[in-house]
Amino acid sequence: MSAAELARRLKVPTNRITHIINGERAVTGDTALRLAHFFGTSEEFWLNLQKMYELRIAKEEFGAAIKSLPRLAGLRTKRPASRHRAA
Repeated sequence: MSAAELARRLKVPTNRITHIINGERAVTGDTALRLAHFFGTSEEFWLNLQKMYELRIAKEEFGAAIKSLPRLAGLRTKRPASRHRAA
């Protein structure tokens, strides 16, 4: 299916779909709702894809510089509590 056909079916401008595909525009809540309805998925699926994309781009662009920043002394990463009960 072409981007233009998907846009027609979702009742959105074609450039919205092509810009999303080309990484030039983010998936919004409205678009996530439309895509989820059309493809039979959840809205969160589409928004999570957007979030993952943004994080990947940020890591590529800023990751090395951010890793060189200082950390607050004495902080440790907390592990999630175990969900299993002791017998």
